[in-house]
Amino acid sequence: MAECSAALTTTHGNSYPLGPSKVADNCWNFAVFAPDATGMTLCLYQPDTEEELAELAFTGRTGSIWHLQVSDISDGTLYALKADGPANSVAGLRFDKDRVLIDPYARKLNRAQVWQTEPYHQKSHLALAKGVLDPAAFSWHETAFDWQKSTKPAIAREKTVIYEAHVKGLTMLHPDVPDALRGTYLGLCHASIINHLQQLGITTVQLLPVAAFMAEPRLTGLGLTNYWGYNPVNFFAPDPRYQLEDAVAEFKQMVRTLHQHGIEVILDVVFNHSAEAGDDGPLLSFRGLADRHYYLFHSHADMVDYHNYCNFTGCGNTLNIANPATQKLVMDALRYWLTEMQVDGFRFDLAVTLGREHKRFNPYASFFQIIAQDPVISQAKLIAEPWDIGPFGYHLGQFPANWSELNDKCRDTFRAFWRGDKGVLADFATRLLGSRDIFQKHHKPASCSVNFLTYHDGFTLEDVVSYNDKHNWQNAEQNRDGHSHNLSTNHGVEGPTNDPQVIARRYQHKRNLAATLLLSQGMIHWLGGDELSHNQGGNNNAYCQDNPISWLNWQLDGQQQKFLQFVRQMLTLRKQFSCLQQISLQDDHYQLHGDKHKVCWFLADGTEKQQHDWHDPERAICIFRITNRHTGKALLFVFNGAGQSVPLTLPEQKAGEGWQCLFDTAHNDGLACNSKSIETQYLQAAHSISVWQ
Repeated sequence: MAECSAALTTTHGNSYPLGPSKVADNCWNFAVFAPDATGMTLCLYQPDTEEELAELAFTGRTGSIWHLQVSDISDGTLYALKADGPANSVAGLRFDKDRVLIDPYARKLNRAQVWQTEPYHQKSHLALAKGVLDPAAFSWHETAFDWQKSTKPAIAREKTVIYEAHVKGLTMLHPDVPDALRGTYLGLCHASIINHLQQLGITTVQLLPVAAFMAEPRLTGLGLTNYWGYNPVNFFAPDPRYQLEDAVAEFKQMVRTLHQHGIEVILDVVFNHSAEAGDDGPLLSFRGLADRHYYLFHSHADMVDYHNYCNFTGCGNTLNIANPATQKLVMDALRYWLTEMQVDGFRFDLAVTLGREHKRFNPYASFFQIIAQDPVISQAKLIAEPWDIGPFGYHLGQFPANWSELNDKCRDTFRAFWRGDKGVLADFATRLLGSRDIFQKHHKPASCSVNFLTYHDGFTLEDVVSYNDKHNWQNAEQNRDGHSHNLSTNHGVEGPTNDPQVIARRYQHKRNLAATLLLSQGMIHWLGGDELSHNQGGNNNAYCQDNPISWLNWQLDGQQQKFLQFVRQMLTLRKQFSCLQQISLQDDHYQLHGDKHKVCWFLADGTEKQQHDWHDPERAICIFRITNRHTGKALLFVFNGAGQSVPLTLPEQKAGEGWQCLFDTAHNDGLACNSKSIETQYLQAAHSISVWQ
């Protein structure tokens, strides 16, 4: 190691930019934020064996930044950091000069980070993945990736249909994806996957976390893993778990291919906590460099308790986004993914944490202000999960107007209505028309509401209609994990059944839920696999199941094929009628241009609904008409949540005009009606939807 060290030339270097940056051939600059450190060491390793090459002391420091420039480093060399300083955890100082750390600004890791108990406690460098000095991770370099003139699709918010998917789970069982590509970035952009997305009508793929992560030591000890990836060790590097050879290049190829087919890519990002967990958690990166700057802590008697990490995330710690250094880290990561990796936007996990200042959520927090004025980030799709588990953590509708927010009220109300719960009709109608009680007209468009039925953390659509209760025993927590408020029903049998009547009721229920979502005003979120009738055996928290519980099964029977066809039909219908994407009412001045619409509500006898009709808890039929004020063309929607058929008198149109049924979820498996007959009277079957023009 001494001979190699002697062959390298070092200078003080520069404090900007943070992380590694290539200055010239075989010459790299390193800059690290570590204000409380008394020394910093750069560790270099062989690319193939991780054999130690050199340890070089940082000789430059400017304020809080340590920096060093090193010549004669070959491209592809691995690196890590060591930080020296006081080992005084009471003061929030957890330095260990012998502990190897991952650079928070590493753009690429040589391998997946996996917890290894013995190497970690021995302080072996083999316990951690290493950063890779790869010039191809920087767009200015001559080896920059060839984007082949592909551009971002820039889908309007109101036209966006999101497909939530896991990189591995989407393709692991797909028969047309080559074995070598299954579960990888390249597998996700295989022609068979793109064809499925296009036939379905998807505009945007939202990927569960792809930034480098580590499974919790507890899970590793149980032989499980953090399959979802919500436990980051780095915010820049795509996780090597999903690579064939080069995660950065292959991720870019995936994005390029999807863009070439008109499909956007949104990343689920986790800037609320890290894999370093709580007080007894490991030193992997942030904690070993600047513990009391990167994290939030509780205080007692005006004294900060650095052993008591704020846990607003349920994962042991909470990142302090209000700290300038942490804020810069997050902003730099967002810009990197948007520019270098060319993604189209982000879904922010537990986004309330990002807006906490002095531990309370502030809708005008500096985090939101910086994003609003940033010319790159402000133009991306920004989706908030508008809650965390900290005090006063629920803030649906309180994010800026250029953000969209997960609307869990849509999920709960849609499920409750079709389960047959009483007294939800008025709320059901409100959710259908864009939740304007939450996203007020004049100030926000309906596309601020991200409407969904299911998400990765919960029942799949198939399980919503197949289970009354969660069945999470395989998660090794005695079925205590996962929420119990699922608003589901099993239709008489818990789990799988061969009873044709039960199966028929379940598919009818699924068609009603899917149609309700895809006819609602707002941005649509579809959980990947629901169209395939994917089930997780009643597991509503499959975060640790890297197996067929989570992997999508592409082998469909006849009924599953018909349901897939129904979902395709509904998305085609949504695309066909602009009023299903975004209605603009006469009294809503948020958008003055474009078509204006009128909405009228009706009773089953064809008369207009009155105010008192909304307050009847027994009423379970919702009928409304959307009319284009410019063309006079109209659509009529009938939602019958009652347990019996209801005779309808369809509302009168112009003289001589009647209504033509587009589809009815109770007939022909919900597929399009072939009849061209014009109707004025109709018998709406129990638990069904029909749409008319």
